[in-house]
Amino acid sequence: MDGLRVASLMLATMTTGLVAGVYAIYANAFMPGLAKTDDRTFVSAFQAVDRAIVNPLFLGLGFVGALLFTLLAGLLSLKEKALPWIAVAFVLYLVTVILTIAVNVPLNDALKAAGDPATIDVAAARAAFDEAKWVTFNLVRTLLALVSFGILGWALYLTGKSAVQP
Repeated sequence: MDGLRVASLMLATMTTGLVAGVYAIYANAFMPGLAKTDDRTFVSAFQAVDRAIVNPLFLGLGFVGALLFTLLAGLLSLKEKALPWIAVAFVLYLVTVILTIAVNVPLNDALKAAGDPATIDVAAARAAFDEAKWVTFNLVRTLLALVSFGILGWALYLTGKSAVQP
């Protein structure tokens, strides 16, 4: 049971870190880079990247996996010192999932539904997308996921520390 508990906590930490990194790349490189492009490039590139990220590796293992592995780690740590930290990390990451589903994904889907950039009014599609809102909520989920990742790292430390103490 200890092996499964530690493995689930490690997987929770790694997948949460992975997702925090993806959000951070969007915040620090992708969206600032796209902000400097013309409307057609913005719409075309964003649509292409959004279609690419919707895949089993990112969605299943990363995005959903982080939540499930953290939940499992918490359930397997009910009598451990790390439990409160795992619980806080779970709640923070859960908020990122809720924000993603409630804000970012609907904006993404609306931009994809606008149609082929070669045949639509790309300026109108970009304006309807509301870049500022997307960027703001992405920054919030980046910070929450990063804090969740750090807290899970602390939970791993506590778990290792308790394993070597009598």
